[in-house]
Amino acid sequence: MTAYDATASTAAPAVAEKAPRRRPRLPETWWRHVVAVVACAFALFPVWFVAVAAFNRDQSVSGTSYLPTHFTLHNFGGLLHGQVKDVSSQTTVDAPYLRWLLNTLLVAGITAVFTVLVAALAAYAFSRFRFKGRRFGMLSLLLVQMFPQPLLFTAIYLIVLNTGSIFGFLDFNSFIALIVVYLAGAMGVNTWLMKGFFDTIPTELDESARVDGATAAQIFWGVVLPLALPILAVIAMLSFVSSLNEFVIASVVLTDTHHFTLAVGMRGFIDQQWGQRWGYFAAGALLAAIPAALLFTFLQKYIVGGLTQGAVKG
Repeated sequence: MTAYDATASTAAPAVAEKAPRRRPRLPETWWRHVVAVVACAFALFPVWFVAVAAFNRDQSVSGTSYLPTHFTLHNFGGLLHGQVKDVSSQTTVDAPYLRWLLNTLLVAGITAVFTVLVAALAAYAFSRFRFKGRRFGMLSLLLVQMFPQPLLFTAIYLIVLNTGSIFGFLDFNSFIALIVVYLAGAMGVNTWLMKGFFDTIPTELDESARVDGATAAQIFWGVVLPLALPILAVIAMLSFVSSLNEFVIASVVLTDTHHFTLAVGMRGFIDQQWGQRWGYFAAGALLAAIPAALLFTFLQKYIVGGLTQGAVKG
């Protein structure tokens, strides 16, 4: 045996395998479980309260307890049949809930698709091209988002009023008009999120495609967008949920009952002092959460990656 082999044989036992990490025991981490349980209870309490109100026969908030005292499915049945009962007058009121739900899904879906498209085009330009006014344009998109929605009331009303007199499809009670108004703010923060994600995609891919003769449009559609699916899913989800819950602008543009979205239509359940219909309102809120929950479940594998990678580089 040579001197090298002797040294190697004596040094080998000194290299010990890494001991497996000891799993923490419950007495050492019990406080973490307590914090997690309290946080979950705090987050789920409003959902539980709405669910109890939806299955309770009492239509008032004060009559809602932590458990349904008078369990019933009447609230859901009334919504699905488009007839709700006014407690104060004991009369039946028309409430085309399913039509409101269809209107909302139509508006939210189209808005989400075009929001992703518009924001992606703007973000690609800001990320890949260098042009005069680039920095000012990005700052302008961010500053515009600082103004609250109530400031838009009068402006949106006058724009729709005057535009609708010329183009009928942009008049009041038009879903196209509502979608166009929503798309007016499609860029903003969405562009910043996408731009940050596009910056993480190596520019060498663009250069390689350009060497092969690809144009800027072909690079955008064939190279960048397939790699940006996580952030596209995030923007689509945020836009869909935002349109689903939006009330202020929809209440200005939509004035006919059959053209209402869910937020505007369900507002009528709780807009009177003595004719409250909180049970129907809670049932409608639970049903309205189903599309958003399904969309989140379908896109959840992209959402975490899109938010984290988009925040790496700005």
